[in-house]
Amino acid sequence: MCGIIGVFNHPKAAELVMLGLFAEQHRGQESCGMAVSDGRAFRLRKKMGLVKQVFTPEVLKELDGTIAIGHVRYPTRGTATEFNSQPHLVETLEGPSYALVSNGDIINYDEIRKRLEEKNVYFKSDNDCELILRFIVYKVEKEGRSVSDSILEVMQDFKGAYSAVLAVRDKLYMFRDPFAIRPMVWGKRADGVVVTASESCALDILGITKQEEVGAGEIIIVDDKEIKRIRADVDKLRNGKKPSHCIFELVYFSRPDSHDFGEDVYSVREAIGRKLAQVEEYDIDIVVPVPDSANFIAVGYSREKNIPYEMGLIRNHYVGRTFIKPDQTIRDEGVQQKFNTLPNFFEGKRVALIDDSIVRGSTIKNLVRMIKYAGAKEVHLRIGSPQVKYPCYYGIDTPNQGNLIANKLTLDEIRDFVDADSIKHITLSDLRTTVAKPDEYCYACFNADYPVGVDNEPK
Repeated sequence: MCGIIGVFNHPKAAELVMLGLFAEQHRGQESCGMAVSDGRAFRLRKKMGLVKQVFTPEVLKELDGTIAIGHVRYPTRGTATEFNSQPHLVETLEGPSYALVSNGDIINYDEIRKRLEEKNVYFKSDNDCELILRFIVYKVEKEGRSVSDSILEVMQDFKGAYSAVLAVRDKLYMFRDPFAIRPMVWGKRADGVVVTASESCALDILGITKQEEVGAGEIIIVDDKEIKRIRADVDKLRNGKKPSHCIFELVYFSRPDSHDFGEDVYSVREAIGRKLAQVEEYDIDIVVPVPDSANFIAVGYSREKNIPYEMGLIRNHYVGRTFIKPDQTIRDEGVQQKFNTLPNFFEGKRVALIDDSIVRGSTIKNLVRMIKYAGAKEVHLRIGSPQVKYPCYYGIDTPNQGNLIANKLTLDEIRDFVDADSIKHITLSDLRTTVAKPDEYCYACFNADYPVGVDNEPK
């Protein structure tokens, strides 16, 4: 799960990309990067760190060009190093240069990389994005294919999730895997500027009022003359299956002000909260979310039960998302720095503590302990997703199956482990009712029904 953006036809394209990446900072906090074309050559800048730390006004002045692509990284495949950060860039001696950013994971990575290495293709990283780029460049430069035909071959040969933006010196290509697993939207301003990004919130900040999704298996080509759209035979590529959007985007990853997969994210989360409240069996005094991803789940719960919604936990917004920290010790430390209770607030209260999910269990355990130490009489955990029992192979770095708490303990044992008075997850059937087209989502982390297949490597 990363954040991507592409901008075409703006004299300060780098500045727009920076603003869009900042809007998507929640999608990746490990590194960020940008490639900018002035029509002759690319300027590449990528570094470990946050968007505003890397892309200072001084740096942006050096990134002249009208076409730019950018990326914020949350590592899944590949170590947390600058080599694996994006964009990836390939420059040819006499021909064009190519730069690519991508969000997702390729499950047959090893197979395709081996095929390319046997053809003397050299890799600088072990990142999926570079694999896609090297494949396209090989097809164009060595086999004489067009860029669009090479992308269509990606859709045929690559298995997994990818929402990607490819820039050449004077064109922008946006494309998405046949299952449309990760979100991707695009739009055009009245002044002719075209923008694509992982989430609509990035387009909002850049003034893109008319937005639509990049379709499943679609390529959109933008140049000075036209916008051309090519659609792969997705029914054939999916073997008759439907799209498989990641439901976890709506539960946790996406910003609540985004519109993903035809759904308003905040509305889905509110509906999840209402479903949780409809099966409540305990007397509750207050509803408290784990901010920020559970805020609207708690709103729905509160409205359904007519119980006060209270921000009893205060979040330090200068600490990143603890779920995407690379190490358990760092995650635990992040919880202590990230949250604090309101003073003299919880004393004697029966609390419905609302969270989006439980993966490892360590974060919620610390929060329950914190709230009880603050004087709460009871803490009842209400979780906005079914139990996470299986790894994700499409761009979310869930741990191996044995490290998921739902596979180590029973639900009653989890309740005791986190010291809650009760615990209840939304059922998968209830979760499905919160979206308009429930059959077009991937629920594999809950039920192991993988739409594309699974990684051969242990997670």
